[in-house]
Parts: sequence; structure tokens; C-alpha cells
Amino acid sequence: MANVNELKQATATRDVLITRIFDAPRKLVWQAWTEPEHVMRWWGPKDFTSPVCKIDLRIGGQYHFCMRDQNGQDYWSKGVYLEIIPMTKIMATDSFSDAEGNTIPASQYGLPEDWPNELLVTMTFEDLDGKTKLTIRHQGIPDGQMKEMTSAGWNESLDKLADMLR
Repeated sequence: MANVNELKQATATRDVLITRIFDAPRKLVWQAWTEPEHVMRWWGPKDFTSPVCKIDLRIGGQYHFCMRDQNGQDYWSKGVYLEIIPMTKIMATDSFSDAEGNTIPASQYGLPEDWPNELLVTMTFEDLDGKTKLTIRHQGIPDGQMKEMTSAGWNESLDKLADMLR
């Protein structure tokens, strides 16, 4: 696993940054991110499902998620929690994996060879007059089309989260 400072320095110009306001209290949005039964209801872009979600929410703990497309193709990801401030912040590594949780190159899922084996994702949760401001910084995404596709995927997932929170 790369050093957090190395990841931040290497990816400073390749961030996907998304801010969304949810019409829900911060506690509910936090639970939607940290409890598998909730994550499975919204994780993944439009037309994807999430049949598997494992979360060990502690520093050094891991997550292991599966997204399934409409054709039945599974896409696995995993990461290690680096920083957790309850109800405020989650920072974790992010890698593609197989069903057993082994890191695999993104190219095995059809992504370009220049996709890093490990990225960094930081989510912050802020109260905003009874609503929640969520900011996501996904660091290390290759510029160009992949960065645009990653941003679109996040936004489609967050649309599903917003629907779930209603």
C-alpha cells in the first residue's frame, strides 16, 4: 500500500471532485455510506446493482464491493480505511479486485493500462441547515475520457443515493 502523502502528491492534478447536497440529515447520509445494507441499495452507476458489500469501518479495516452491470458482469473493488472521523470524514484507498479481494489491474475490467493500481478517495460530510453536504475527492484518475467516465459514474451513483434518501 502506498503512503498517503505519496498518493496525494502523485495525483494532485488528477482528481475527480464532486460536491452534492442531500435533503437528509448527516446521520442518515453517513449510515448510507457505512452500513452494507444501505450501500447495496445505491452503489454503482445507473443500471448497476450491488449484490455484495462488506465494510469493516475502522482504521486499517477494509471494504469489498461488487457492482453488477445489466449484462451480469461483476466489477469488484476494495480498499483500506486510512482515516475515519465519525459523521465527518472517510479516507480510504481504492483498487480494483477480484471476488476474493485480491488487487487486480484495472485492465482486467477493460480500463486503460495507465490506470493506477491504487487510488485515494476522501468523503467529507457537513451539516447544511438540516441537509448534508457531501464532498468526494477521488485522486489518481487518469486525465481525459477516464476522468469524465469516473465523474459520470460517481454522479449516477449519487443520484441513486439521493433517491434512496427521499
